[in-house]
Amino acid sequence: MKTVKRYRALDGIRGAAVISMILYHAAWDIANLIGIYMPWFYSIAGYIWQQSICQTFILLSGFCFRLGSHKLRRALIVSAAGIAITVVTALFMPNDIIIFGILTCLGSCMLIMTPMDRMLSRINQFTGLFIALALFFVTRNVNYGTLGFEDIIFAWLPHDALYKNTVTAFFGFPPYTFRSSDYFSLLPWIFLFMTGYFLYGIFKKYGRLGIFARGGIKPLEFMGRHALIIYLVHQPVLYAVTEIINCLRA
Repeated sequence: MKTVKRYRALDGIRGAAVISMILYHAAWDIANLIGIYMPWFYSIAGYIWQQSICQTFILLSGFCFRLGSHKLRRALIVSAAGIAITVVTALFMPNDIIIFGILTCLGSCMLIMTPMDRMLSRINQFTGLFIALALFFVTRNVNYGTLGFEDIIFAWLPHDALYKNTVTAFFGFPPYTFRSSDYFSLLPWIFLFMTGYFLYGIFKKYGRLGIFARGGIKPLEFMGRHALIIYLVHQPVLYAVTEIINCLRA
């Protein structure tokens, strides 16, 4: 039987991102559900914190996509988890419904990349990395009606032609009426996923993947290995704690 090599440092990085995510969501609950005013949370510091978490997950997911086998099975599991979150939030938290959240985005990226894997793995990985990064930079603001990155705007997109409905929101063009507590569309995030994909190819080409095999902090590695389960469980737990706090304060 073939033994699958475990890159423990990658688990550790993912585990650190999981902890950061839990703390961020706890802060969100404190600010929005308990009602404790935290101006810093809505400042540039809070935005950078939020972006550091989601971008780490997406980049790392792209990097790890080529590890192991059963890519399609993993893609379907993650996609199903994303759908489950939408259904649960629609039933029990309609005011905070999650449509096209990060799990749906990651699952969609995996499904798209699975048939493209063989072709993309054969092209020059540096070229692929450059193109993916450039496309992410150009399309970063597509959700807001422009091409550009953060405060840099290259062009305005035709809103009436592109930003029509829930289907267009999946691709990155949400209409004004679209609402989601956690929204990660296919554009621009698939390009960050692909950036991680090509980074893996570069590390593999130069025989540098071994640096990720070294162990680190075991609790972080454990959380990284079970990131999907923790993601699915942590928010209901936080909501329960929030309700208990609100009851005690009443």
